[in-house]
Amino acid sequence: MTLQVTSARAAAMRKPKAPEANRARILAAAIAEFASRGYKGASMDAIAARTHTTRALINYYFGSKERLYLAVLERVYAEIRDAERGLELDHLPPAAAIRRIVDFTYDYYVGHEDFVRLVVAENQARGRHMKRFPSLRTLNRPIVDLLGRVIARGQADGDFRRDVDPIDVHMAIAALGMFNVTNQYTFGTLFQREMGGKGNVARRRQMVSDLVLTWLAESAGQPR
Repeated sequence: MTLQVTSARAAAMRKPKAPEANRARILAAAIAEFASRGYKGASMDAIAARTHTTRALINYYFGSKERLYLAVLERVYAEIRDAERGLELDHLPPAAAIRRIVDFTYDYYVGHEDFVRLVVAENQARGRHMKRFPSLRTLNRPIVDLLGRVIARGQADGDFRRDVDPIDVHMAIAALGMFNVTNQYTFGTLFQREMGGKGNVARRRQMVSDLVLTWLAESAGQPR
């Protein structure tokens, strides 16, 4: 009888029920764990505890801690890129489209601090894990192409300077937006300013738009 029970449990482990729901729960728990502790500090046991499951089941779905971490990176980058697809910029003038991208990005970081922390953690690891996942480059290409199309329209109208690399613009938007989250405690303490999702978020967000648009228009004779 004991042998039958053991065999039944083993079979259940080989073919767990609701695989998509299980994967989603594990990924959600892993995002929180890796974001708070980084790759080295994250615990597979803690992820298992968060999902009321076992390390064996996690390995069944993902194979290893590193593969789970890579799945986490893929998920969080896919989520922001998917959200950007809904911005609907084609009907907007180029400057207004840039503002919408900045507003979206700034607010996304505020509302998804785990994403920002994962980016910081992978930078602290010098991109070691991400380098083993080349498909992330393709996954993140759409935002550069989106910016490229908006910038091209602004250049055609004579509103934006000609020497613009969309990746540079993406970098500036990301850097200024992430600072608000990554440095919210140190900067906030030093200068007594509410940061992150607190304080005058709209003013800080507008300042980022103004900075980016001023640079884009600098040599085009179109001050903003």
